Amino acid sequence: MSQTDATREQLVAQAFVSLADTLVDEYDVIELLTRLVGYGIQLLGADAGGILLADPHDVLRVVAASNEDARLTELMQLQNDQGPCLDCYHHSTPVNVADIAASTERWPRFVAAATHRPVFRAVHALPLRLRGQAIGALNLWHHHTVAMRTDDLVLGQALADVATIAILQERAIRRAEVLNEQLQSALNSRVIIEQAKGVLAQHATLPMDQAFDLMRRYARTHNQRLAQVARDLTQRTLDPNTVIPPTR
Repeated sequence: MSQTDATREQLVAQAFVSLADTLVDEYDVIELLTRLVGYGIQLLGADAGGILLADPHDVLRVVAASNEDARLTELMQLQNDQGPCLDCYHHSTPVNVADIAASTERWPRFVAAATHRPVFRAVHALPLRLRGQAIGALNLWHHHTVAMRTDDLVLGQALADVATIAILQERAIRRAEVLNEQLQSALNSRVIIEQAKGVLAQHATLPMDQAFDLMRRYARTHNQRLAQVARDLTQRTLDPNTVIPPTR
């Protein structure tokens, strides 16, 4: 086994252990989904990633994105009500698009919007599902046209399945209203996090991606939930200067 293969196996093991930890401990849903996106990018060679999650009314929302380009591209699909990630969710099956520009007949409005601002050329969407029930989709974006290998797709789906089990674990699905409350809580948290990113970015004149990274780092360092840090920033009970590391 080569050193590269050994390193990848270690990362695979780390990913599954990290995601499985949520089955026994309390966890932050947004942090879980952000981890899932990160592992998907690292292990499957994507350039960016995002997650769409359905709310209790079966409306998809963007709840995680590795950067602003990914978030905006996910929003393009929602705004145009079509795209590979929506199909992935609605049919509970993977949708693999090696060349987005070649899919005009299938998703004309989305392709027109995506190619007008050609950041990504390919996407591989994997359903967050359990026993045929989809609650969202993990979407891996590529800057260049590319077809993903079958074994990589299998690994990506396994990661998505573990994350789905964590979200739909037994204590959260004993009653339907508990599940709805948990998913709605995740969506509400994402709104607050987006607002806090804006507060921090405006305060320190930072890119939105960097503002998000600083919030995550602060939450981990102080053993706080990301959503609580975001809420404190938006309510001005946490000084933005506290989250920003001092300049040397």
